[in-house]
Amino acid sequence: MDSCPFSLDTTGKDIHGEAAKLRSQGAATQVVLPGGVVAWSINSYAVIKQLLTDPRVTKSARNHWPAFINGEIPPDWEMISWIAMDNMVTAYGKDHVRLRKLVGKAFTPRRTEAIRPWIAKITEELLDGLAATAPGEVVDLRERFAYPLPARLVADLIGMSEEARAKTAKVIDMMVDTTVTPEQAQAVLAGWRGAMADLIAAKRENPGEDITSDLIAARDEDGSRLSEAELTDTIFAILGAGSETTINFFDNAITALLSNPEQRDLVLSGEATWNDVIDETLRVESPLAHLPLRYAVEDIELDGVTIPQGEPILINYSAVGRDPALHGDDPDRFDLKRADKEHLSFGHGPHYCLGAGVARAVATAGLSSLFERFPDIALAVPVADLQPLPTFIMNGHRTLPVRLTAPVPAA
Repeated sequence: MDSCPFSLDTTGKDIHGEAAKLRSQGAATQVVLPGGVVAWSINSYAVIKQLLTDPRVTKSARNHWPAFINGEIPPDWEMISWIAMDNMVTAYGKDHVRLRKLVGKAFTPRRTEAIRPWIAKITEELLDGLAATAPGEVVDLRERFAYPLPARLVADLIGMSEEARAKTAKVIDMMVDTTVTPEQAQAVLAGWRGAMADLIAAKRENPGEDITSDLIAARDEDGSRLSEAELTDTIFAILGAGSETTINFFDNAITALLSNPEQRDLVLSGEATWNDVIDETLRVESPLAHLPLRYAVEDIELDGVTIPQGEPILINYSAVGRDPALHGDDPDRFDLKRADKEHLSFGHGPHYCLGAGVARAVATAGLSSLFERFPDIALAVPVADLQPLPTFIMNGHRTLPVRLTAPVPAA
């Protein structure tokens, strides 16, 4: 950290070490993103929580980032998909309220309860597939379980076919990869928008009991009309946010339990709950590291540092739960008995995750069923050998190789 601004490692090989170094620089410090774009990195719990509810902070590049408005950010910028979206995630003021109200109708407690049987069905199908492998065989649990469970569920929620989901999954993987080239970044933006346009066209022809059909029907309801761009980008945001974060949550939770057998014993014996596992995993290993981007609506002073109006802000969610100011001398330790498991992995304030209830339902069902069927599952490699995803946006592994013992017969 001898130079400033600091270039973030696009390979994501040491997200937590990098966060600790940046946190030591103060409330806000400048970092260089791909393409040479400079942003203000925020890595402490107190400042992050403050900014997530600060009305002087926005997520709308089209309204508050002069470099984007003036065309200084090229259309093939490596992170263009994150700022070019026109949906609830990037809306500001009344537009954000309008879009959040529409999308919120898709994530009611009633809908969460209604999809529990479907969560159980997908989970059992995946576990049956794992049970068919030979005992002791090495299996990539990310590919065979952590990935397909949330991906299939969210695709079903928006009414997307399996073929379309598989095709779009490749685009999402590239979108979160911060090592992509400008040419790849431009193809990613075109790819996911094309896929969503195809889905919307299909649902206009044959509407169903799904979120996409609901949003299409809601376009003219109560005067809260969605533009075509908002509709397209909102559906993609639901698909991406609902799948990628939960995939990495499963990856991180399973890794934590398998690399800390005494903690696994606590939950399997009933001394700790699956809610403890969920919150402690989200604290220690937030599945979302950095979420690009926010912007200063006006000058913001933070402990002697001023973020000038119009400059981008990068919130590091993976830094929150490991902040010693919040969690004392051992914030890096996975401890299910920890009394305070405070984290902000579902966000905070006006952008709090609408799908948090669904995510918890999937996490509880998936983890409890996996360890019930395979209580003696084990990592096939040392935890230090697991390779991180090539990104500073998401926090997970490229693969999760495990050995499955003979499964307990399904009930």
